[in-house]
Amino acid sequence: MSRLRAPECPTYLRVVRASAWYDLAVTAGFATPWTYALLHDALSSAGTALGLGALPELDAWQVLFANLMGSVVVVWAALRIVRPLPEYGLFDGVARALFATWQLYALAHGVSQLVWLFFAVELTFGVLQLAPWRWTRDAAFEGDETSRPTVPAAEIADPTTGLP
Repeated sequence: MSRLRAPECPTYLRVVRASAWYDLAVTAGFATPWTYALLHDALSSAGTALGLGALPELDAWQVLFANLMGSVVVVWAALRIVRPLPEYGLFDGVARALFATWQLYALAHGVSQLVWLFFAVELTFGVLQLAPWRWTRDAAFEGDETSRPTVPAAEIADPTTGLP
């Protein structure tokens, strides 16, 4: 039997916490309509100045989804800062893989090239948090075939009928 083994070194928990601090710093501005308006203007100006493209004009839907994302990520970041657990690193790594996928999709459909900067960080923290996880064989069964539980022949299902 195989199972997922959590990374046990303190360095991993520092990565989980560092990714949370990054999330808090980057997404706090998305959490309210007022801060998002300021952040939107700053990102748009930076994109224009760097030749990466401006952001589209603000509209109510964009603000709503930015605020929803910002609020959830701020709370998720706070949880990982206060209590960094290996499992949170695993889930955060999966979330970052999803975010990176949707960022690539958006880039392929013409959004500001500024997204590449966010993509690079998502990918980096995603790899750092997912790579240490390993599939291992259950320790109770490793190397000792006699310790494997056996199923009496009478209980083995017939492959054609599914019945014992």
